[in-house]
Amino acid sequence: MKSDQPETIERYTPNERSHHWITAIAFVLLALSGLALFHPSMFWLTALFGGGQWTRILHPFIGLVLFVSFALLAGRFWAHNMIDADDRQWLRRFNDVIAKREDALPAAGRYNAGQKVLFFLMVICVVALLLSGLVIWRRYFGDAFSPGVIRAAAVVHAFFAFTMIVGIIVHVYAAIWVKGSIRAMTRGTVTLGWARKHHAKWFRQSVK
Repeated sequence: MKSDQPETIERYTPNERSHHWITAIAFVLLALSGLALFHPSMFWLTALFGGGQWTRILHPFIGLVLFVSFALLAGRFWAHNMIDADDRQWLRRFNDVIAKREDALPAAGRYNAGQKVLFFLMVICVVALLLSGLVIWRRYFGDAFSPGVIRAAAVVHAFFAFTMIVGIIVHVYAAIWVKGSIRAMTRGTVTLGWARKHHAKWFRQSVK
């Protein structure tokens, strides 16, 4: 008997999904603990981590987990995120993206231009957060930098943390906005129709 379920194609392997969810969980924990340490009005969030002292201890170590997990993920997807001529044309037609006129857009590869821009923005943010975070990690590096450098690093850390939070919100919103995207990171597959509609170039390469 023929199944009524649509045919699917693998978009993410179990290994890729594992790294994605480790990175996502680490990001949520970092955002909550970082906000708790950022302003007294949000200090109550430290209760999620066992109090203020534990929050200060755990935050940088969770940051290292995120960096390693994200680095492995970025290394795997780096080649797929190179911006080409079709991507530049896609960006020039961003009004068609907002209006969901996908027929007017160039065929996308594994990732479209918007996803590629967000990818490199996240790379910049993660590297900047790591470097600035090491400077302000007083338990291990407090004596290595002057107070002025530490204060400047704290400002840089806050700026890129805010940028990354906004970027992740956009990432999640886009995944919800494009129906079927979340399935890719929960089941690892997408329907052939989804692949053909949203990433036609990748679809053609995958079904060869």
